[in-house]
Amino acid sequence: MTNSRINFAKTAPKAFKALIGFDAAARAGLDPALVELVQIRASQLNRCAYCLHMHTSDARKAGESEERLHMVAVWHEAGHFFSEKERAALALTEAVTLIHEGGVPDDVYAGALEQFGEEELAQLLALIFTINTWNRIAIAGAKVPGTDERVAR
Repeated sequence: MTNSRINFAKTAPKAFKALIGFDAAARAGLDPALVELVQIRASQLNRCAYCLHMHTSDARKAGESEERLHMVAVWHEAGHFFSEKERAALALTEAVTLIHEGGVPDDVYAGALEQFGEEELAQLLALIFTINTWNRIAIAGAKVPGTDERVAR
């Protein structure tokens, strides 16, 4: 079955290229393992199977353990698998991704600020913004999990 939805990269190349630039800028200076954890958690919350598959694969290639990957969805209950900084990032990821459920609580923001400082926190927020955008592009475009269009580019 062919996907009858538009290919965002081809139909809106300027916007797509701008988003790639924003994504690269957002990642700058952040720990690559943390980047993948954030992208995995947002993708889980957004139910984006395409991005979830992509980022769990990227995390494995970067050396992330299967054990920790399995615990991301239940990090609240399995917090000992993650550092304090990672837990703060996951909490902020959830709050921003689920912003419609009451915004970003002050304690979550304060915890992230304490762990990251202002500049790194701004980078983290930008990363959370980009993965949420990528999730929406993949879901709206009905991207098929297990395929990775980055290879085709």
